[in-house]
Amino acid sequence: MRDGASHLNPIRCLLTLFFCFFSTQCLAQKQAPPQSPEQAEVLLVDAKALFQHAKFDEADRAVRQYLKDHPDSADGHFLLGHILFREIQAQAKVLESQFPSQTLGPMASGRAMGATLSEVSIPKAAQEMAKASLAEFTAGATFHDPSAADLKVVALDYVLLADYPDADKWLTKMLEWAPNDSEGWYYLGRTKYNENRFAEAIGAFQRCLKLDPQNVKAEDNLGLALAGLGRNEEATAAYQQAIAWQAPSLDENPGPYIDLGSLLIDENRSQDAIANLLRAIEIAPRESRAHELLGKAYTRVEDFPKAQAELEKAIELSPEAPNLHCMLAPVYRKQGFAEKAKTEYGRCAALTGTHSTPESPR
Repeated sequence: MRDGASHLNPIRCLLTLFFCFFSTQCLAQKQAPPQSPEQAEVLLVDAKALFQHAKFDEADRAVRQYLKDHPDSADGHFLLGHILFREIQAQAKVLESQFPSQTLGPMASGRAMGATLSEVSIPKAAQEMAKASLAEFTAGATFHDPSAADLKVVALDYVLLADYPDADKWLTKMLEWAPNDSEGWYYLGRTKYNENRFAEAIGAFQRCLKLDPQNVKAEDNLGLALAGLGRNEEATAAYQQAIAWQAPSLDENPGPYIDLGSLLIDENRSQDAIANLLRAIEIAPRESRAHELLGKAYTRVEDFPKAQAELEKAIELSPEAPNLHCMLAPVYRKQGFAEKAKTEYGRCAALTGTHSTPESPR
């Protein structure tokens, strides 16, 4: 037995050495050495290039890998902040919808901004990403001052979080550094409007238009701010100007038609409103707010079948909007559809959290 054991000892030693070597190699693979300065620089440059080409997932991975070994890099944190914001935008146009508007449509189409925040729903995942983006800018700012471009994204992150005072603060600061940023003035105008600071919103939109003449969405929103101060004639002129500017375009924006239609309804000029709202629907057939306002206009002129059709279409497009059910119920009732009216009153109550019907069917 001793001879056999002594014969196996060298083999065991070799196996042990092999195992140790193999384990060391595996550990080395799992725990890669830190990047050299040259490798790190290439990784950051690659991440920036991927971001510029809208490859946000790849850019996200690259910059996070870079930050593992360079947690004190302001450029790395700022870049990740930009990437996270753009990832939100790539998933859905949530920034546009967070500026509450009469139409609740895209920010780029320059809609009215009279809806309450409860009517605007930003996905929780988008809000969390906006918070993460802000965290990266905060981390980067501990090592280096942000740029105007960084501050713009910081402000828009706050917009996504419905924190308009902070959005206002950082847009204002950004524009001190970059006063010729027309888009910045546009966003500031939208933010000021949401704070009910209509006079300041007018000034911001006018600055945008001075830098970017014939900007349809800025002119449209200028009309909204003027209407907010009760300057309806000037608001009407602004809407009409926005409509005229886009007349030669093959890609018209329905916003000015919708906003003008809404103002005309408020002025008891429903028949005039109908023509503008019909044009808006020709441009954007799936614009819920256009169908809603058209239904309202038809109700005012007592064309109930058409009002019903438009409100039903609006509900098809925005089934969770309580005001649509509240509007449709009396239209059904006036046509003698008692059961349908009762159903819509019930939906209205359920969505608004009330327990009584606004109007009893007759």
